[in-house]
Amino acid sequence: MASDAWSAELTARVAEQIRTARTAAGLTVAQTADACAALGVPVPKTTITNLELGRRASVDLAEFLVLARALDVPPITLLFPLGKAATVELVPGQSVSTWEALAWFTGEAPAADAPAPEGSAQHLLDTFRAHSDAVATAAASTRLAKERRRKATAAPDPARRAALLEAAAAYEALAAEDCRELRDFRRRMTGLGLVPPPLPEALASVDEVADVAGEDG
Repeated sequence: MASDAWSAELTARVAEQIRTARTAAGLTVAQTADACAALGVPVPKTTITNLELGRRASVDLAEFLVLARALDVPPITLLFPLGKAATVELVPGQSVSTWEALAWFTGEAPAADAPAPEGSAQHLLDTFRAHSDAVATAAASTRLAKERRRKATAAPDPARRAALLEAAAAYEALAAEDCRELRDFRRRMTGLGLVPPPLPEALASVDEVADVAGEDG
């Protein structure tokens, strides 16, 4: 497909997804325009209408992002309609599965045999994804440990309470290990010159412990 035709098809695909998302959200064109304006990037009703009707040959990146936010959908789903198209033309002349296109766009393509070179764009994505996994693991084990401790403390039978407290201690040890691994991971990120994302409130102590350790060191 020629580049002009590919560009037009890309815009048409995005426009169709915007219309579908707007309809699913139960929003009129006017309401969508108001939502965009409330987000700080006015997108006139005529712009949305012309886009949905195919009267615009392109969509501005700022408009694209604010429309996705206003419609409460991941921007990538406007580009690559999973479940609705088996393939898309990634770039002119290169058709791939819609999932493969999405994975390429987000850097989630199947991992290579060797780790991505440190400092590369792929390594950066892999690092932050691994951090997200570490946060999820620590948050889950910390929540379970608190729930087990609460359940044990509330048990009326002494023997049952003792057994539950022992189980709670095991969960707490696991949570402590997960938090330690998360803390070490964040330190490694900092050592690479990266700024780790803020932690959820339930894990705030992870960085607090790290700060104390740094001061003592």
